[in-house]
Amino acid sequence: MFFVFVFLPLVTGIYWLVPRGLKNSVLLMASLLFYSWGEPRHVVLMLAMILISYCGALLLDCSRRGRALTAACTIILELSMLAYFKYFNFLADICNAAFGTEFDFVKIALPIGISFYTFQSLSYVVDVYRGEVRAQRSITKLALYVSFFPQLVAGPIVKYHDIAHEIDLRTTCIDDMHYGMRRFIIGLSKKILLANTLGAVADQVFAQSPSVTHPLMAWIGAIAYSFQIFYDFSGYSDMAIGLGRMFGFHFLENFNYPYVSQTITEFWRRWHISLSTWFREYLYIPLGGNRVGVWRTYINLFIVFLATGIWHGAAWNFIVWGLWHGFFIVIERVIGLPKRVGGFVFKMARHLYTLLVVLLGWVLFRAEDLPAALIYLQNMFGMFSDSTSSMNIIPHYVDNIEILAFVSAAIFSMPISCSKFLPKKLLLVVDRGWDVLLVVLFVITSIYMSASTYNPFIYFRF
Repeated sequence: MFFVFVFLPLVTGIYWLVPRGLKNSVLLMASLLFYSWGEPRHVVLMLAMILISYCGALLLDCSRRGRALTAACTIILELSMLAYFKYFNFLADICNAAFGTEFDFVKIALPIGISFYTFQSLSYVVDVYRGEVRAQRSITKLALYVSFFPQLVAGPIVKYHDIAHEIDLRTTCIDDMHYGMRRFIIGLSKKILLANTLGAVADQVFAQSPSVTHPLMAWIGAIAYSFQIFYDFSGYSDMAIGLGRMFGFHFLENFNYPYVSQTITEFWRRWHISLSTWFREYLYIPLGGNRVGVWRTYINLFIVFLATGIWHGAAWNFIVWGLWHGFFIVIERVIGLPKRVGGFVFKMARHLYTLLVVLLGWVLFRAEDLPAALIYLQNMFGMFSDSTSSMNIIPHYVDNIEILAFVSAAIFSMPISCSKFLPKKLLLVVDRGWDVLLVVLFVITSIYMSASTYNPFIYFRF
């Protein structure tokens, strides 16, 4: 509420009032204040990451010898910072389990958004090393790229070469403000009305013991979480893209209706696009991609999805989730599934297969740990003989509001467009009506926000 009704209007108003030469400074100060509000201790860590990237890139840009060593040292240093804060606890637990020790390590707190701003910093360093961009001479402009508040803590991951020109020179017009406000309201509504509503269902079901949870309820909980994470994360991305446009930045799309996919390969072209393209450009292709033979290609794919799982979290269930998706992508490559065409029945079968794989994968993602995920999956398929709770308890979890949210989530997960069927004059009327509808939607969303408890975005913890 404070962000929507105080912080954002103040920053936007000041941004539009100050001269062009001060606009980047306004956004940088707002971004540092934004991050400090949630992580006052760790803002120094982000500033250190920015300084390392700045110095490393300048050395790369000014020297002809030892560039590979300079790039490697910079990348290793930044990855080491990420590894320490994100994976120290996990590795310490592994050591205790492996060697039977009982060392009581100090638990390291995970800074918000460290995975996102680390990958953006790495993108900048690698782009300079490859010669795709020149090193940024202004540390304030580089700091703005890394810390820009709309997408700082949960993406999308913005590659430096995609917006380098807009950091130096950009324009903002009324049309950008109009589009940005629309996109922001859509994202906010996704989060508050759909993700939070269905998240409450998922939380209740996943909190229950398998012995008292009917298998049908387990499926409902998994489906609820599948919609929750989509609308939660795509909602944040919509808000970030909208806010970026309001300040003159054109961020690339991060989601493209992933649940209409007919293969896991297609799913990853539509889901968290900024992460999948980041791994393709900075890991898969440097490893050789698909140019190094069939078996090396399969190994490269497994490495990429192992890294994807590790990036999401320091726990075995995230690692298994990444390998789960990597396994099916390799299988699809082996049988040539992405290239096959067929009739309606074949397409529906592929679509159902994809949804099933993704749905089961989300259980791995949502569960507290890997053993809990495996137990939940067993319960979904009725493997607990004592799971005999009556289906009459379903209304306790799902009432009319939740049913409406489920139906709405299913409908809006598919592309819907009337531009092909309506004449241009009528489209203009529909466009104006859409603005009115968004204003109403914003009012409803604000009411829900004021009456609800704090529900952070899922990807804040990554």
